[in-house]
Amino acid sequence: MADGRLSGGRLHQPARMMMNRTMKDVLILAIETSCDETAAAVVKNGRTVLSNVISSQIELHTLYGGVVPEIASRKHIEKINQVIEAALSEAKVTLKEITAIGVTYGPGLVGALLVGVAEAKAIAYAAGLPLIGVHHIEGHISANYIENQGLEPPFVCLVVSGGHTHLVIVRDYGEYEILGRTRDDAAGEAFDKVARAIGLGYPGGPKVDKLAKEGNPHAIEFPRAQIEGAPYDFSFSGVKSAVLNYLNSYQMKGEEIDRADLAASFQTSIVEVLVSHAICAAKEYHLDRLAIAGGVASNSALRSAMQQACEKEGITFYHPSPILCTDNAAMIGAAAYYEYQKGTRHGWDLNAVPNLKLGEH
Repeated sequence: MADGRLSGGRLHQPARMMMNRTMKDVLILAIETSCDETAAAVVKNGRTVLSNVISSQIELHTLYGGVVPEIASRKHIEKINQVIEAALSEAKVTLKEITAIGVTYGPGLVGALLVGVAEAKAIAYAAGLPLIGVHHIEGHISANYIENQGLEPPFVCLVVSGGHTHLVIVRDYGEYEILGRTRDDAAGEAFDKVARAIGLGYPGGPKVDKLAKEGNPHAIEFPRAQIEGAPYDFSFSGVKSAVLNYLNSYQMKGEEIDRADLAASFQTSIVEVLVSHAICAAKEYHLDRLAIAGGVASNSALRSAMQQACEKEGITFYHPSPILCTDNAAMIGAAAYYEYQKGTRHGWDLNAVPNLKLGEH
């Protein structure tokens, strides 16, 4: 395998070849289809986005109150070629100028992931380009590199989305130490369920955030879960259940609730736990840089509270723009670049792994 050809699994290129390749720009064509966004991007040298095209399915899934996996997969098939063509056109490059293909292969909805993986393998094979499978959470973390050119590992990163809540130390590019994760609902999942319960609909996170601005964040005291023996793990099922019980009690009495107060109080209970865990980790591990990532990282209350807490503790706070917090391909391109530089290559046996753990390849 010293000649660097593709084979099954991962392949590490000889150091001399890697040195030669770093002398010129590396252009990654990245593909993301892990849930309900069909996305493609062209990223240069891991930090410069030449294009970032996203075809969202939110309006379609809103009809059903959440993502329907089969519908999402079919929509990806319809849109993926158009999105990739648009990304190349917007970046003003052709496939001949692309260095490698990066694609999300897990975690996510298996049918949705398969569309992106199959497309990436087909393009890489036809164009004779290296194929790099990317972990979706690693992509979210890497979104911070795009707009924060000076950010380098090590740092603490809080990843908060509809499917994941992780607190990690980024030891190096592609090297992570997981300090904590959710034991039940992810934070974004709790937002969606509470939003549905109070009649806000899907997607819940942005709607709760908007309504909370009109309410009193201290009107109702909801629980903040702490897990004995695991100070950095999260649990959000309790606060979700507390909100549902609160709603049921008022409905049984025939009394009206103040939805804005409820949304603000619920959001505060989530945000306080997220911020306290992240700040404690940064202090314990003596790291003065803290980043957030994932869809919930665009929540205005979380960003504001984390900024204030970091300033108080002398920690530099990093966060991507909202468009780079939600699922997109630019973040996958950034992650793929650093995997490419490490020599990671995947073969034609690359498959979708819906339950892929961070750190696995």
